[in-house]
Amino acid sequence: MSQAREQLASQAREQLAHWASALPVLIVCAVVLTDLAGGAGMIWLPLLAAGPALAATTNGPRGVLCAGLLAVVLGASLGTRDGVPGGELAAVLSALVTVTLASGLASVLRGRRERVLAAVRSVAETAQHALLKPVPATVGPFQVAVRYSAAAAEARIGGDLYALIPTPYGVRLIVGDVRGKGLPAVGTAALVLGVFREAAYDEPDLLAVVERIERSLARNLGADDFVTAVVAGYPGAGRLEMVNCGHAPPLLVRRSGGGLSVEPVEPAHPAPPLGLRALTGHPPGLQVLPFADGDQLLLYTDGVTEARDRGRAFYPLGEGLARHACEEPSRTLDALHAELLAHVGGRLHDDAALLLIRKPAVPVIAG
Repeated sequence: MSQAREQLASQAREQLAHWASALPVLIVCAVVLTDLAGGAGMIWLPLLAAGPALAATTNGPRGVLCAGLLAVVLGASLGTRDGVPGGELAAVLSALVTVTLASGLASVLRGRRERVLAAVRSVAETAQHALLKPVPATVGPFQVAVRYSAAAAEARIGGDLYALIPTPYGVRLIVGDVRGKGLPAVGTAALVLGVFREAAYDEPDLLAVVERIERSLARNLGADDFVTAVVAGYPGAGRLEMVNCGHAPPLLVRRSGGGLSVEPVEPAHPAPPLGLRALTGHPPGLQVLPFADGDQLLLYTDGVTEARDRGRAFYPLGEGLARHACEEPSRTLDALHAELLAHVGGRLHDDAALLLIRKPAVPVIAG
């Protein structure tokens, strides 16, 4: 569904770009028709400069020059037809030439900026795949889905992080949020994920995984920096282990009667965010939950729950999950993500990550 939506959006952008590139010529033609209909002479001729000026925002240098040449030729023809004095007509044509040359230069500079931005986006895309590796639809006994949106759409990456990996001690996962934005936040997210991937595979105890992340952050973060995170593991036998370090409580979806119930998993042993333990001295505690066939767990970052609509109302994630939860995590997150964007008017103002796991009754065979 998401791929089809992206294709439709791409087609719409191509059509819009096509019409936008033709708009300068249409404006020049409209000015000419207005002059022919009204016979106003000098009143309308200066408006021909709108053609090459607008072309600088939608076309390359060649398109700007073509629009400018068209405007100059038509301006000279109309001025001669309407009997505009030679001095005034020369001044108008000189202004058209000047606007065309300036617009052509602006088009060249815009093209350079666009090429630089495309290169930055390409690097960011590569960095995102290296940092936030794609999560397969099945990991161990779980069906999995992930949706991630960076607030800075041009960057495509931000300070939110997630990972889910199979280990000798069961499937382990992390969802976190780095304080701050920009490159420092991305660097901290990379550090956390690197330590997590190593420790999750090496450490039998989930608390030891968290301890290794804490020690690494204590050595590398500034005094005011920290990371909120939920680290979870499924060692098997229908139980889920969880350590919450100052993060938003995950939402647990279970069958209740004829429907589904959604309840937040509040930490039984509240702990400070990663990187701040030295200030409080409170070590995190391990929380164990039953996790049966059909159960689902949604982990997310505060970019989801703190998203506001025009009336400054927060997005009700729990209610949305209750409405859209189904047996296919990808469909659930597609619906949630679409509803979230509709709630904020189409543009998020903070990074937002959603990770949903589901334990099917019958093991899913990856194919």
